[in-house]
Amino acid sequence: MDQIRSFKDCICYITEDMRSRAVNLTLWRLLLDPITRFIILLRVNEYLLNRGVPRSIRAVPYLYYKRLSLRLGFTIPLNVFGRGLAIPHYGTIVVSPLAKVGKYCRIHVGVNIGATGRGKSSKAPVIGDGCYIGPGAKIFGGISIGSRCVIGANSVVGKSFPDGVTVAGVPARIISHRDSSDVLALESGENEED
Repeated sequence: MDQIRSFKDCICYITEDMRSRAVNLTLWRLLLDPITRFIILLRVNEYLLNRGVPRSIRAVPYLYYKRLSLRLGFTIPLNVFGRGLAIPHYGTIVVSPLAKVGKYCRIHVGVNIGATGRGKSSKAPVIGDGCYIGPGAKIFGGISIGSRCVIGANSVVGKSFPDGVTVAGVPARIISHRDSSDVLALESGENEED
């Protein structure tokens, strides 16, 4: 998975994140929308960490990122999500630092992407590009979710699924072979209603 390595990458990630959320980055949006500030802080902290900037310099943006995380209910570690991350609403979202999620993912409230096992045997999901993760979905273990998948609301996903399917239920199973192109604004930058 790509990571932010330069200032140009950081700007590209932020631009794609805003496009994926179908919002324009304006001063008013920055002042009034805490999710926009959170995503920008996430990307800036990833940039600072990946560039090897000393902790003393990273401390202030990292503390602000952690404070905003607590306020919004997000536990989203650095370097997990690819560019184009869309978080439409605030509320509890918990993601394991071992998880890897591709680009253009849309993640809703109540989602948990967790690891199983302890220590070195701990394994977390790898989720492909262009996935839609519905409200309340739980995804756990050393599984792989293909690109352009839709994970239905309140699903419990504990096994791997191929590209371009819709899964739902407890435990999750394939309910359709429709991909996420109907529910996401992907690389094309198309607008979508929440």
